[in-house]
Amino acid sequence: MAETRILSVIGKQNAGKTTLTVALASEFVRKGRRVMTIKQSADPVEMDRVGTDSYLHAHEGKAERTVVVAPGFRVLLDYHPDETDPVTLARRFLQGADLVLVEGFQDAELPKIEVFRREASSTPLYKPSLPNAAEWIAIVTDDDRFEAPCPVLRFRDTMWLHLLANMGWEKARPI
Repeated sequence: MAETRILSVIGKQNAGKTTLTVALASEFVRKGRRVMTIKQSADPVEMDRVGTDSYLHAHEGKAERTVVVAPGFRVLLDYHPDETDPVTLARRFLQGADLVLVEGFQDAELPKIEVFRREASSTPLYKPSLPNAAEWIAIVTDDDRFEAPCPVLRFRDTMWLHLLANMGWEKARPI
């Protein structure tokens, strides 16, 4: 079995991280890759509300994991709040993927593609002086004047998604 690779899509709030993650995932699937994703959320996600059966399984029944099964989907609730490293999560839950696309986790030691849109922020996360600046493999932007030492792709360019997917695959970190 080929080893799983991991790649992070980062950017400031409302820059388009989810849009790019979804587009990249679709492009990799179109290329025949098995893709799985991890989404970091700044806000608590309410899937396991007080009073629900899944809540009772975990909090009163002390279940370590609960799988919620419904028509068309499965949700695994895993009660390990201290485990948030994306590589650890990918190894634990996403075995068998060719590529794990991570949305967020900008501080993790992962290859990064940044989405930088002027509408969301006047400056990108990327700074050449950052100790981890070498982790950036590309920046996708709508700013025609923005330049960086890593490849800068413009939304207006043709074939940028195809090019980005190829670069991402080559630079994705094996886990």
